[in-house]
Amino acid sequence: MGEKRQGHHHTVSVTVNEPLSTKKKHSVILNLASDRRVLAIWIVIVFFVGKWIYDHLDDEQQMRRKEVLVGMCEQRARMLQDQFIVSVNHVHALAILVSTFHYYKNPSAIDQETFAGYTARTAFERPLLSGVAYAQRILNSEREEFEKRAGWTIRTMEKEPSPIRDEYAPVIFSQETVSYIESLDMMSGEEDRENILRARATGKAVLTSPFRLLNSHHLGVVLTFPVYNSKLPLNPTVQDRIDATVGYLGGAFDVESLVENLLGQLSGNHEITVNVYDTTNSSDPLIMYGQQSQERHMSLKHVSKLDFGDPFRKHEMICGYLHKAPTSWSALTTSFFVFVIGILVGYMSYGAAIHIKKVEDDFHAMEGLKVRAEAADVAKSQFLATVSHEIRTPMNGILGMLQLLLDTELSSTQKDYAQTAQACGEALITLINEVLDRAKIEAGKLELEAVPFDLRSILDDVLSLFSEKSRRKGVELAVFVSDKVPEIVVGDPGRFRQVITNLVGNSVKFTDQGHIFVQVHLAAQAKTIIDAKSESCLNGESQSCIRQFNNLSGKQAADDRSSWETFKHLDEEFVNDNASQSVNLMVCVEDTGIGIPKHAQERVFTPFMQADSSTSRNYGGTGIGLSISQCLVGLMGGQMDFISLPQIGSTFWFTVEFGRCEKSAVMNVKKSLLDDLPTTYNGLKAVVVDGKPVRAAVTRFHLKRLGIQAEAVSSIRTAVAVFAKYSSLITKNEKLPDIVFVEKDSWISSEEDGSMQLSNWRQNGHSYRLPKLILLATNITAAESEKAKAAGFADTVFMKPLRASMVAACLQQVLGIDQKNQHGRDVPNRSTGKCGLLCGKKMLVVDDNIVNRRVAAGALKKFGADVQCVESGQEALKWLQIPHDFSACFMDIQMPEMDGFEATRLIREMETKENTQINGGCMGIGATRKSEWHIPILAMTADVIHAALDKCLKCGMDGYVSKPFQEKSLYQAVAKFFEPPSPVSNSDQVS
Repeated sequence: MGEKRQGHHHTVSVTVNEPLSTKKKHSVILNLASDRRVLAIWIVIVFFVGKWIYDHLDDEQQMRRKEVLVGMCEQRARMLQDQFIVSVNHVHALAILVSTFHYYKNPSAIDQETFAGYTARTAFERPLLSGVAYAQRILNSEREEFEKRAGWTIRTMEKEPSPIRDEYAPVIFSQETVSYIESLDMMSGEEDRENILRARATGKAVLTSPFRLLNSHHLGVVLTFPVYNSKLPLNPTVQDRIDATVGYLGGAFDVESLVENLLGQLSGNHEITVNVYDTTNSSDPLIMYGQQSQERHMSLKHVSKLDFGDPFRKHEMICGYLHKAPTSWSALTTSFFVFVIGILVGYMSYGAAIHIKKVEDDFHAMEGLKVRAEAADVAKSQFLATVSHEIRTPMNGILGMLQLLLDTELSSTQKDYAQTAQACGEALITLINEVLDRAKIEAGKLELEAVPFDLRSILDDVLSLFSEKSRRKGVELAVFVSDKVPEIVVGDPGRFRQVITNLVGNSVKFTDQGHIFVQVHLAAQAKTIIDAKSESCLNGESQSCIRQFNNLSGKQAADDRSSWETFKHLDEEFVNDNASQSVNLMVCVEDTGIGIPKHAQERVFTPFMQADSSTSRNYGGTGIGLSISQCLVGLMGGQMDFISLPQIGSTFWFTVEFGRCEKSAVMNVKKSLLDDLPTTYNGLKAVVVDGKPVRAAVTRFHLKRLGIQAEAVSSIRTAVAVFAKYSSLITKNEKLPDIVFVEKDSWISSEEDGSMQLSNWRQNGHSYRLPKLILLATNITAAESEKAKAAGFADTVFMKPLRASMVAACLQQVLGIDQKNQHGRDVPNRSTGKCGLLCGKKMLVVDDNIVNRRVAAGALKKFGADVQCVESGQEALKWLQIPHDFSACFMDIQMPEMDGFEATRLIREMETKENTQINGGCMGIGATRKSEWHIPILAMTADVIHAALDKCLKCGMDGYVSKPFQEKSLYQAVAKFFEPPSPVSNSDQVS
């Protein structure tokens, strides 16, 4: 057992520690998030993250920019190189042409004119060359003859006669664009000489280094091809090439113009700058195009290699952007947004943490306030309990003594004084109960019962409370329950009675003329009919939508749902879902009183608020009843609302949900009500004479509950006609009506004619028995009563409001039916039955208040009990020492020294100890009296909040009685312990 407890304790500790650890982590995170320094660090981190994003995106943009530059530079270099090679090939072809047609033909087919014309016409094939020329190789020995034949002297580049050299290379053929170089010795120029010597040695095209072209300020290069007069061997040597050389074909390239034309062909050349270099000498590259200063200002550059066909010469193109890269707005925007979002996230987290901390602080403050409020609520409840106890205790004595006083011989004046005092005391108790109910509702401690009960009987009881007052006012008070409503439902009958009593009591209080009408229908049926009527009114389809006063009393009401035009539909057939476990009802209480002012209707359900300040003075009341009723209706699963018109009246209605009762429970409840509603009137026929169909329907409702079949007619003349109809059907075994109920209004309105009709009817008597004539009236004078008797009505006038039990009692008197039930058994006298249960029983009353003891003793003695009173729990223990001869004990809870709970606990311990000895074989003193000791102990308490039944049962009590108690409550509480077992009796078998 110890190990099991220890393991359970370990489980609980782990379960508790896990939330504590989670809560601690949450607190640490919250503290960090709400720290300003953490926010500052977060901002710095977000800044560097934004900068990194900007650098990364900017690098990507620079990479893309460089890729664009590389593509553009490579494109230009490739185009320049391709066009240069094409021009070189054409110069090579021209060299072959000169070799073929100038040296292989004899005589030569080429002269200056032919050469100039041909080169001019084919210049488009050499767009990069500014001009071509052919220089013949002349040895020094051949110079004189050559000059004579040519007619001019060989000159140097400076156009001076060429000095004596081993050989010369004078230009003999030239394109017109370079005709100025004719007769110039190409060997006299250093670049040209080197170029010529390298060309004839290699047999390939060679280029000079960049230099300023003649008659031009542009930089250029000269391309030179050797021209041979014979075919070379397969693998010629350098000397073989020199010996076979007869001349040189050259072409001048204007590099600047060439590149300019090339860049002009490409769009967007303004975006980049291009420089072309001769990098044969890498340490001192020679610029061929562009400005070297521009290269220093390039923000980004790329080098592309150029191959112009001369392996000795190296060239390259350098491209670059003149301007710096523009600001990367996408990178800047992205990084800025990331930074802003990061700042917002940080600030929002910081703000959220601050808010959460504030909410938690407020929550802790609210928890403190909640604890204080709960303590205040407990204090309030304790205060109410104390006040209730202190008020109920003397009120118990007052009401109890008044009841005992009323049971004595009193004069009429004394009895009136005593009844007035008793009524005032009961009103005070009602007020206390309402205040305590409100306190229970606010504390959420009000619980509802769920027991089977007869709803119609409760409505009868409520009407009986206000019948005398309504008669004095001359107000028609009536109740009607639809046949579709089950006879027995499951719910809280006390709370339902409380709501109905409050609504009817208000109506009686504020109504001086007209009627008060209580109706109960199925909620679904009532809603369907009312909605259909409202819709037809909106569409103008029904003339009955105009307010009619064809209701219970004929006076205008705030709502027309009780008018005959609506009422007759409510009593029609309706498909009811009997399979449902619940019953939804709509209860309507209509009056024709003073109504509620418009400005006060919003606060009708506000506790302790009156509709008008004058209302409380003129009519009395606290204004708490409707508030409690609305709360009770809400607890019963419904809602309450109203319609009111000043000086017209008010109609309150509410819905409520009850459970359906099982058939066995229904039969038990019906058996308990058998004496109240006898079945001896089953099969009787009646005619109801009433000019108001709603009121006639109410009368038929009460007669139907007794099993009487009633037919309604509007006048006495019609009733006589009905009897004439029945008289003609006598031979067909048609039963005549036994009773005629005549409403006083219908009789008075047609008194002369009606009396004549009744007189003629009786004078023209038949062989069959005439029915009994009964007058129905809300109030009646002595003169009216005498006239009614003279007209043939029964001596007994049925006074309204009608109730089934009252109608049954009056019919018994009018019809002369003996007080026997339907099985021939006498109806037992109630008081005799009570005395039979408690007669000779010894009761112990324990209360520290002498008045309460006297009240309880007096009430119990009326039922034949032998009562012993004691004033403390210690004395009760002495009297209840086993063995004893007490049958029951009434125990006050709050007593000095030893309260009722402690006394009950000690009594139960004594009984348990004695019972253990009996069951163990030790025959105690009381063994001859009973097999086990258990005296019923009933609590008597004025603390209706804390002295709940479960607490009483927990300490060993068998029930409780609330103070101030009445004779009936005392009897009902104790009589159940002395009722004999209920086996199936003979009478039950007969039934």
